[in-house]
Amino acid sequence: MTKRIFSTVALWTIVLLCVRYFGAVGGVWLVAVISVLTLREFYAMVKRMGLDPFDRFGLVIGAAITLAPFYSQGLVQPDVLLALAVIVFSIRILGERNSDNRVETLAWSLFGVIYVPFMLQFMVRILSMTAPHRHTGLVLTIWLIAVSKFCDVGALLTGLAIGRHKMSPGISPKKTWEGAAGGLVLSAVVGGGLASYFHPFLPAAFTPILGALMAVPIASLAIVSDLVESIIKRRADTKDAGQTIPGIGGVFDLSDSLILTAPVGYAFFHLF
Repeated sequence: MTKRIFSTVALWTIVLLCVRYFGAVGGVWLVAVISVLTLREFYAMVKRMGLDPFDRFGLVIGAAITLAPFYSQGLVQPDVLLALAVIVFSIRILGERNSDNRVETLAWSLFGVIYVPFMLQFMVRILSMTAPHRHTGLVLTIWLIAVSKFCDVGALLTGLAIGRHKMSPGISPKKTWEGAAGGLVLSAVVGGGLASYFHPFLPAAFTPILGALMAVPIASLAIVSDLVESIIKRRADTKDAGQTIPGIGGVFDLSDSLILTAPVGYAFFHLF
Protein backbone atom coordinates (compact mmCIF):
# COMPACT_ATOMS: atom_id res chain seq x y z
CA MET A 1 0.00 0.00 0.00
CA THR A 2 2.87 2.40 0.82
CA LYS A 3 4.44 1.87 -2.60
CA ARG A 4 1.07 2.41 -4.27
CA ILE A 5 0.50 5.70 -2.44
CA PHE A 6 4.03 6.90 -3.22
CA SER A 7 3.66 6.02 -6.90
CA THR A 8 0.26 7.72 -7.10
CA VAL A 9 1.61 10.96 -5.59
CA ALA A 10 4.67 10.83 -7.85
CA LEU A 11 2.59 10.26 -10.99
CA TRP A 12 0.20 13.10 -10.19
CA THR A 13 3.22 15.35 -9.58
CA ILE A 14 4.61 14.45 -13.00
CA VAL A 15 1.27 15.12 -14.69
CA LEU A 16 0.79 18.51 -13.00
CA LEU A 17 4.38 19.63 -13.63
CA CYS A 18 4.16 18.55 -17.24
CA VAL A 19 1.01 20.55 -17.97
CA ARG A 20 2.25 23.45 -15.81
CA TYR A 21 5.47 23.99 -17.75
CA PHE A 22 4.62 22.58 -21.20
CA GLY A 23 0.90 23.20 -21.43
CA ALA A 24 -1.24 21.27 -23.90
CA VAL A 25 1.82 20.13 -25.87
CA GLY A 26 3.26 18.49 -22.75
CA GLY A 27 -0.08 16.83 -22.07
CA VAL A 28 -0.31 15.51 -25.63
CA TRP A 29 3.14 13.95 -25.50
CA LEU A 30 2.47 12.49 -22.07
CA VAL A 31 -0.65 10.81 -23.45
CA ALA A 32 1.35 9.58 -26.45
CA VAL A 33 4.03 8.04 -24.23
CA ILE A 34 1.41 6.36 -22.06
CA SER A 35 -0.38 5.11 -25.18
CA VAL A 36 2.74 3.54 -26.70
CA LEU A 37 3.90 1.97 -23.42
CA THR A 38 0.43 0.59 -22.76
CA LEU A 39 0.24 -0.92 -26.24
CA ARG A 40 3.73 -2.39 -25.77
CA GLU A 41 2.60 -4.14 -22.60
CA PHE A 42 -0.60 -5.25 -24.32
CA TYR A 43 1.38 -6.94 -27.10
CA ALA A 44 3.72 -8.49 -24.52
CA MET A 45 0.69 -10.15 -22.91
CA VAL A 46 -0.50 -11.34 -26.31
CA LYS A 47 2.88 -13.01 -26.81
CA ARG A 48 2.40 -14.80 -23.48
CA MET A 49 -0.74 -16.29 -25.04
CA GLY A 50 1.47 -18.00 -27.61
CA LEU A 51 0.80 -15.56 -30.46
CA ASP A 52 3.11 -13.27 -32.41
CA PRO A 53 1.41 -9.91 -33.05
CA PHE A 54 2.79 -7.28 -35.41
CA ASP A 55 3.99 -5.25 -32.47
CA ARG A 56 6.64 -3.05 -34.10
CA PHE A 57 4.38 -1.63 -36.78
CA GLY A 58 1.54 -1.55 -34.25
CA LEU A 59 3.57 0.69 -31.93
CA VAL A 60 4.53 3.05 -34.76
CA ILE A 61 1.02 3.40 -36.14
CA GLY A 62 -0.31 3.62 -32.59
CA ALA A 63 1.91 6.61 -31.84
CA ALA A 64 0.77 8.27 -35.07
CA ILE A 65 -2.90 7.66 -34.25
CA THR A 66 -2.48 9.19 -30.78
CA LEU A 67 -0.71 12.31 -32.04
CA ALA A 68 -2.76 12.82 -35.22
CA PRO A 69 -5.60 14.94 -33.73
CA PHE A 70 -3.09 17.50 -32.46
CA TYR A 71 -0.51 17.63 -35.25
CA SER A 72 -2.20 16.60 -38.50
CA GLN A 73 -4.41 19.73 -38.67
CA GLY A 74 -7.19 17.60 -40.15
CA LEU A 75 -5.04 16.26 -43.01
CA VAL A 76 -4.67 12.73 -41.64
CA GLN A 77 -7.36 11.58 -39.24
CA PRO A 78 -6.93 8.69 -36.76
CA ASP A 79 -9.54 6.62 -38.62
CA VAL A 80 -7.48 6.87 -41.82
CA LEU A 81 -4.40 5.62 -39.94
CA LEU A 82 -6.50 2.85 -38.42
CA ALA A 83 -7.59 1.79 -41.92
CA LEU A 84 -3.91 1.79 -42.94
CA ALA A 85 -3.15 -0.55 -40.02
CA VAL A 86 -5.90 -2.93 -41.21
CA ILE A 87 -4.42 -2.95 -44.72
CA VAL A 88 -0.82 -3.50 -43.58
CA PHE A 89 -1.71 -6.21 -41.07
CA SER A 90 -3.89 -7.99 -43.66
CA ILE A 91 -1.12 -8.02 -46.26
CA ARG A 92 1.54 -9.17 -43.82
CA ILE A 93 -0.60 -11.95 -42.36
CA LEU A 94 -0.57 -13.74 -45.71
CA GLY A 95 3.01 -14.88 -45.45
CA GLU A 96 4.61 -13.84 -42.17
CA ARG A 97 2.87 -15.96 -39.55
CA ASN A 98 2.09 -19.58 -38.81
CA SER A 99 -1.00 -20.72 -40.69
CA ASP A 100 -2.42 -22.24 -37.49
CA ASN A 101 -2.96 -18.88 -35.77
CA ARG A 102 -3.06 -16.24 -38.51
CA VAL A 103 -6.62 -15.22 -37.67
CA GLU A 104 -5.82 -14.81 -33.97
CA THR A 105 -2.63 -12.88 -34.73
CA LEU A 106 -4.49 -10.51 -37.05
CA ALA A 107 -7.33 -10.06 -34.54
CA TRP A 108 -5.10 -9.30 -31.54
CA SER A 109 -2.80 -7.02 -33.56
CA LEU A 110 -5.76 -4.93 -34.70
CA PHE A 111 -7.54 -5.00 -31.37
CA GLY A 112 -4.45 -3.61 -29.66
CA VAL A 113 -4.34 -0.60 -31.99
CA ILE A 114 -8.07 0.02 -31.64
CA TYR A 115 -8.34 -0.53 -27.90
CA VAL A 116 -5.33 1.50 -26.81
CA PRO A 117 -4.13 4.34 -29.10
CA PHE A 118 -7.39 4.88 -30.98
CA MET A 119 -9.32 5.20 -27.74
CA LEU A 120 -6.67 7.31 -25.97
CA GLN A 121 -6.43 9.76 -28.88
CA PHE A 122 -9.72 11.18 -27.61
CA MET A 123 -7.74 12.56 -24.67
CA VAL A 124 -5.59 14.42 -27.20
CA ARG A 125 -8.79 15.79 -28.72
CA ILE A 126 -9.84 17.00 -25.27
CA LEU A 127 -6.44 18.63 -24.74
CA SER A 128 -6.94 20.50 -28.03
CA MET A 129 -10.10 22.26 -26.80
CA THR A 130 -9.49 26.00 -26.36
CA ALA A 131 -12.95 27.42 -25.67
CA PRO A 132 -14.02 29.27 -23.61
CA HIS A 133 -10.45 29.52 -22.27
CA ARG A 134 -7.10 28.54 -23.73
CA HIS A 135 -6.55 26.19 -20.76
CA THR A 136 -10.00 24.56 -20.99
CA GLY A 137 -8.63 21.40 -22.59
CA LEU A 138 -6.01 20.97 -19.89
CA VAL A 139 -8.54 21.42 -17.11
CA LEU A 140 -11.02 18.99 -18.69
CA THR A 141 -8.25 16.41 -19.10
CA ILE A 142 -7.27 16.74 -15.45
CA TRP A 143 -10.94 16.44 -14.50
CA LEU A 144 -11.33 13.26 -16.57
CA ILE A 145 -8.17 11.64 -15.19
CA ALA A 146 -9.07 12.54 -11.60
CA VAL A 147 -12.63 11.24 -11.86
CA SER A 148 -11.44 8.00 -13.47
CA LYS A 149 -8.54 7.30 -11.13
CA PHE A 150 -10.15 8.40 -7.86
CA CYS A 151 -12.82 5.82 -8.54
CA ASP A 152 -10.05 3.23 -8.09
CA VAL A 153 -9.01 4.88 -4.82
CA GLY A 154 -12.54 5.02 -3.46
CA ALA A 155 -13.24 1.44 -4.52
CA LEU A 156 -10.04 0.19 -2.89
CA LEU A 157 -10.57 1.94 0.45
CA THR A 158 -14.29 1.17 0.66
CA GLY A 159 -13.73 -2.42 -0.39
CA LEU A 160 -11.09 -2.93 2.28
CA ALA A 161 -13.35 -1.38 4.93
CA ILE A 162 -16.78 -2.87 4.22
CA GLY A 163 -16.52 -4.94 1.05
CA ARG A 164 -18.55 -8.14 1.33
CA HIS A 165 -20.32 -8.91 -1.95
CA LYS A 166 -18.08 -9.90 -4.84
CA MET A 167 -18.70 -8.02 -8.07
CA SER A 168 -17.08 -10.42 -10.53
CA PRO A 169 -15.21 -13.22 -8.75
CA GLY A 170 -14.38 -14.98 -12.00
CA ILE A 171 -12.58 -11.91 -13.38
CA SER A 172 -11.34 -9.85 -10.44
CA PRO A 173 -11.92 -11.61 -7.08
CA LYS A 174 -11.03 -8.57 -4.93
CA LYS A 175 -13.61 -6.21 -6.41
CA THR A 176 -16.84 -5.78 -4.45
CA TRP A 177 -20.11 -3.98 -5.05
CA GLU A 178 -19.55 -1.96 -1.88
CA GLY A 179 -16.15 -0.90 -3.21
CA ALA A 180 -17.68 0.09 -6.55
CA ALA A 181 -20.30 2.21 -4.78
CA GLY A 182 -17.59 3.92 -2.74
CA GLY A 183 -15.62 4.60 -5.90
CA LEU A 184 -18.62 6.19 -7.60
CA VAL A 185 -19.33 8.40 -4.60
CA LEU A 186 -15.73 9.61 -4.37
CA SER A 187 -15.61 10.27 -8.12
CA ALA A 188 -18.80 12.34 -7.89
CA VAL A 189 -17.30 14.39 -5.04
CA VAL A 190 -14.06 14.91 -6.96
CA GLY A 191 -15.93 15.74 -10.18
CA GLY A 192 -18.10 18.33 -8.48
CA GLY A 193 -15.21 19.78 -6.49
CA LEU A 194 -12.95 20.22 -9.52
CA ALA A 195 -15.79 21.74 -11.54
CA SER A 196 -16.23 24.31 -8.78
CA TYR A 197 -12.51 25.01 -8.35
CA PHE A 198 -11.78 25.35 -12.08
CA HIS A 199 -15.07 27.05 -12.98
CA PRO A 200 -13.38 30.12 -14.57
CA PHE A 201 -11.73 27.82 -17.14
CA LEU A 202 -14.85 25.80 -17.95
CA PRO A 203 -17.99 26.43 -20.00
CA ALA A 204 -20.72 28.16 -18.01
CA ALA A 205 -22.94 25.07 -18.27
CA PHE A 206 -20.28 22.92 -16.58
CA THR A 207 -21.54 23.55 -13.04
CA PRO A 208 -20.42 21.62 -9.94
CA ILE A 209 -23.70 19.70 -9.94
CA LEU A 210 -23.22 18.73 -13.58
CA GLY A 211 -19.61 17.80 -12.84
CA ALA A 212 -20.74 15.46 -10.06
CA LEU A 213 -23.48 13.91 -12.21
CA MET A 214 -21.18 13.39 -15.20
CA ALA A 215 -18.59 11.76 -12.97
CA VAL A 216 -20.89 8.80 -12.22
CA PRO A 217 -21.07 7.29 -15.76
CA ILE A 218 -17.40 8.13 -16.31
CA ALA A 219 -16.41 6.30 -13.11
CA SER A 220 -18.70 3.38 -14.00
CA LEU A 221 -16.85 2.96 -17.29
CA ALA A 222 -13.54 3.17 -15.45
CA ILE A 223 -14.61 0.10 -13.46
CA VAL A 224 -15.62 -1.74 -16.65
CA SER A 225 -12.32 -0.79 -18.29
CA ASP A 226 -10.41 -2.20 -15.34
CA LEU A 227 -12.34 -5.46 -15.58
CA VAL A 228 -11.57 -5.74 -19.29
CA GLU A 229 -7.86 -5.45 -18.53
CA SER A 230 -8.28 -8.16 -15.89
CA ILE A 231 -9.83 -10.44 -18.53
CA ILE A 232 -6.83 -9.88 -20.83
CA LYS A 233 -4.37 -10.51 -17.99
CA ARG A 234 -6.14 -13.73 -17.05
CA ARG A 235 -5.98 -14.88 -20.67
CA ALA A 236 -2.23 -14.13 -20.61
CA ASP A 237 -1.89 -15.83 -17.19
CA THR A 238 -0.23 -12.82 -15.57
CA LYS A 239 -1.01 -10.78 -12.47
CA ASP A 240 0.28 -7.40 -13.66
CA ALA A 241 0.76 -5.97 -17.14
CA GLY A 242 4.33 -5.04 -16.16
CA GLN A 243 6.59 -3.94 -13.31
CA THR A 244 7.23 -0.35 -14.39
CA ILE A 245 5.43 1.39 -11.52
CA PRO A 246 6.06 0.20 -7.93
CA GLY A 247 2.89 -0.76 -6.11
CA ILE A 248 0.75 -0.42 -9.25
CA GLY A 249 2.31 -2.67 -11.87
CA GLY A 250 2.67 -1.78 -15.51
CA VAL A 251 1.63 1.30 -17.45
CA PHE A 252 -1.44 -0.64 -18.65
CA ASP A 253 -2.46 -1.06 -14.98
CA LEU A 254 -2.30 2.73 -14.74
CA SER A 255 -4.01 3.69 -18.00
CA ASP A 256 -6.66 0.96 -18.13
CA SER A 257 -9.44 3.07 -16.60
CA LEU A 258 -8.84 5.87 -19.11
CA ILE A 259 -9.32 3.75 -22.22
CA LEU A 260 -13.13 3.65 -22.11
CA THR A 261 -13.61 6.97 -20.35
CA ALA A 262 -11.63 9.09 -22.86
CA PRO A 263 -14.13 8.91 -25.78
CA VAL A 264 -17.16 9.27 -23.48
CA GLY A 265 -15.58 12.24 -21.74
CA TYR A 266 -14.88 13.81 -25.12
CA ALA A 267 -18.53 13.33 -26.13
CA PHE A 268 -19.79 14.81 -22.85
CA PHE A 269 -17.52 17.85 -23.09
CA HIS A 270 -18.67 18.59 -26.62
CA LEU A 271 -22.25 18.81 -25.37
CA PHE A 272 -21.32 21.70 -23.07
